[in-house]
Amino acid sequence: MVLAARNPMKSEGILPSEVPVVDFSGERAEVAKVIVKACEEYGFFKVINHGISKEVIAKTEEAGFGFFGKPMLEKKVAAPAYGCKNIGVNGDMGEVEYLLLSATTDSIAHISKTISTDPLNLRKSLSAYTEAVKELACEILEVMAEGLGVPDTWVFSRLIRDGESDSVLRLNHYPPIINRDKDKSSQITKVGFGEHSDPQILTILRSNDVGGLQISLPDGVWIPVTPDPSAFYVNVGDVLQVMTNGRFVSVRHRAMTNSYKCRMSVAYFGAPPLHETIVAPSVMVTPQRPSLFRPFTWAEYKKATYSLRLGDTRLQLFRNCKR
Repeated sequence: MVLAARNPMKSEGILPSEVPVVDFSGERAEVAKVIVKACEEYGFFKVINHGISKEVIAKTEEAGFGFFGKPMLEKKVAAPAYGCKNIGVNGDMGEVEYLLLSATTDSIAHISKTISTDPLNLRKSLSAYTEAVKELACEILEVMAEGLGVPDTWVFSRLIRDGESDSVLRLNHYPPIINRDKDKSSQITKVGFGEHSDPQILTILRSNDVGGLQISLPDGVWIPVTPDPSAFYVNVGDVLQVMTNGRFVSVRHRAMTNSYKCRMSVAYFGAPPLHETIVAPSVMVTPQRPSLFRPFTWAEYKKATYSLRLGDTRLQLFRNCKR
């Protein structure tokens, strides 16, 4: 499925609505309850009072815009970490350019030397941001486990804290689509990044104050997400859907462009080590709710992800045939 080949605004329903909001400074049991409900109904929520400093966020945004503002030839030096329009290796396209790197100190240090005249400052900025959102992701996963009644509350976060975690950091830049028609008042909207779900455990996302992100409800209606630069947005990924035995929903989402301003988002994708076997904790499997998925490693699932198109559904390949 490649949404760039069709006009989503005409063929699909768009429903203005507010997504669930989690105040992370609230009473822990109540926060857990709100998160679980949001993950069951939306697979998505907004986090406020998250504790990540404005300085860490601002330096990362500055670094991102600084890189994407460079001439194309200078940006291409960062390939394969840098890409433009091509999404993956299977022909998916979008109105986006991106910088993708492993969320490790070594990877960040290497790319900083490649793309910056001040690599030490860039490395410090990206490393501080990555560490902060990683910690936020782990705290959220631990609160989730508590809300689900899982005795081992580190069962999800342990996979991200692991030194061999396959987590990545991605900066996406969506330039404005210039309207060259005679009717200058009309806005041109195109798909920047097509419909998909994130294959990892959890995504921690932030963007500048420009709209474009949309999430899909089960009935096919799309909800535009109002931008809030002071907040973070959280996506349930495919692996977390498996580890909650289908109780949580891996949300399908996309990013749209506009005619006026560029949008930049920074996404941390928390992932397990490649060798890790993905299974639901025993407490999530009952006679009334048998295991929905067969065990598989993250390496297997990652390989399947890259073998398919962006919008293809991958989880059905790992459904438990005994059901």
